[in-house]
Amino acid sequence: MLVLSRENIERIYTMKDCLEDVEHVFREHMLGNVTTPVRTAIDHPKYGATSLYMPSYLETDDYVAVKIISIFPENHKHDIKALQSVIVLTEAKTGQHVAMMDASLLTIMRTGASSGVATKYLAKENAQSCAVLGCGAQSIGQIQAVMEVRPLTNLYLYNRTRQKADEMKQTLLSLYPEWQGEITVMDNANEAVANAEIVICSTKATSPLFDGASLRPGTHINAIGAFLPHMQEVDSTTVQNSKVVVDTLEGARQEAGDLLIPVERGEWSFEQMHAELGDILIGKKPGRENEEEITLYKSVGVAYLDTAVAKTVYERAKANGIGTEISL
Repeated sequence: MLVLSRENIERIYTMKDCLEDVEHVFREHMLGNVTTPVRTAIDHPKYGATSLYMPSYLETDDYVAVKIISIFPENHKHDIKALQSVIVLTEAKTGQHVAMMDASLLTIMRTGASSGVATKYLAKENAQSCAVLGCGAQSIGQIQAVMEVRPLTNLYLYNRTRQKADEMKQTLLSLYPEWQGEITVMDNANEAVANAEIVICSTKATSPLFDGASLRPGTHINAIGAFLPHMQEVDSTTVQNSKVVVDTLEGARQEAGDLLIPVERGEWSFEQMHAELGDILIGKKPGRENEEEITLYKSVGVAYLDTAVAKTVYERAKANGIGTEISL
């Protein structure tokens, strides 16, 4: 078994690679070449935390993987990362468990890439401004992916604790030293949204982050933080006024609080949903159709994205002699 650390992965895998893998596997899913049971979520009320177990099988690529991810928001009190995860990769031909890799970075990357692919097809082609609501671990992948597919010139950062937004600004300045854009830390989410053509929601919120009336015509929203039925980042106004696209309908019906809460209140229904992202990628449904419509991509995460990226990372690591071989 090949063991791959975060540092190993950073040497051989980029956001551009991840965008290609994610777009490919969304298409494979729509063609019926992917098997992905709904993930198992185990809550830990004692610690306000959640563990997720996410298996999937890519028939065309002959790999199976399971990702185990823990989300412990209070870990900062102990100087431990809030999000930790690993992927175990298995060759489907033989059942051999060929790799185990740190998945914290890959989770951030593939979640970002999912939004990046959605942005590619749903945001205005000339969109240059982006509001980022929530500057935690996931937000960096979101920003990197959007910057790969749109020529951003302005970023508006908002976080409930302003210090985290200030820290994210410095991180971005160090990552993109030659970028000529402007980064503004905002004290008000509604003002951040009102300035933006693309909005990223990346929090653990249980109530809406902004008033949907603040959105500009033509805005695209990536809402990725609310991954359980009781969580909510966008309000019913936003959902009602948007062309809604999801990563998977099955996952959205099970876990997407942003949609489930309006459904429970009788303010929206899944019959109003426009498409799964894969429907757009294979040409079954249109993406953005005009400059005025508001588009909302709601993602709760799906395991086949992890299998797709793990497969590429493993094969590239083997080809380059990277990682540590162990025997169990």
